[in-house]
Parts: sequence; structure tokens; C-alpha cells
Amino acid sequence: MDNRNERPAADPADDAFLRTCLFFNANRLSRAVTKIAEEQFAKTGLSPMYGYLVRIVNIMPGITQKLLAEKLYITPSTLTRFIDKLETKQLVERKVSGKTVLVYPTEKGLALEPEIRAASREFKAKYEEVLGSEMAALLSEEMEKTSGLLEK
Repeated sequence: MDNRNERPAADPADDAFLRTCLFFNANRLSRAVTKIAEEQFAKTGLSPMYGYLVRIVNIMPGITQKLLAEKLYITPSTLTRFIDKLETKQLVERKVSGKTVLVYPTEKGLALEPEIRAASREFKAKYEEVLGSEMAALLSEEMEKTSGLLEK
């Protein structure tokens, strides 16, 4: 039998670095959290990011695109694509004031607010059920601090 194409058995220690790799663990956590969020937000017909964007616009009618992008930690070009999609769904609308673009909720967007808030509450309840409310709050706080440090 010709064994030239067989690979030697992998040593389990070879992938041990993954357990201490910030990149790997952050992405793993992101996928797990995204899955839970998407399940809860499915009821709204929006992805979690679109849901939170609509929620912010509903809370702050006339918010500038610049401030909205900053609040969501996304690039202006990504925000423009998101707003284009939400305008197509008639959930937000843009108005130009000089060189500034302002984003306003529509009646349809405002009417969706209770569903978005419910999805957000259910999302939080789901992850707190697994992590416990204390650990969930601590994790969010530490992630916010860490992100701030790494973004500098």
C-alpha cells in the first residue's frame, strides 16, 4: 500500500493556540451571538443591524448619517447601503440639508418599533439565560472597553 499521500495524525496540541487567540475567539463569539440575534430579529423581517439602525433613527429623528455611522461603528459607505435598503422597505427616509444628510423614520418604521424592542429584549433574555445577567453585563462592559482600546 502506498502511503505517500496520507498525512500524519495531527497532534491535538497543534491547535491549542486557538483557545488563546483573540482573533479566533472574537470571531467565534461573534458567530454565536449573531446566530441568537438573527433568530430573535427574524420576527421583525430585519437583520439585527437593520433593526438597531431603525431603532436609533426612531429615537433620534433627523440624525445625521455621520453620527449614525459612528453610533453603529460602521463605515459611511456601509451605512449608505443599509439606508438604501431601509428606504426601499419604506422604514426610513433621507433629507438633504445643505451638505448634511439627515435620516428620519417613516410611519412604517415607527410602527415597527415595538417589534424591534421586543426582539431586542428577547435577544438579551436568550443570552442572559445562557451566561447569566451578571456575566452578560460584565462581558459587554469589558468588550466595550477592549474595543475602545484597540481602536486607538
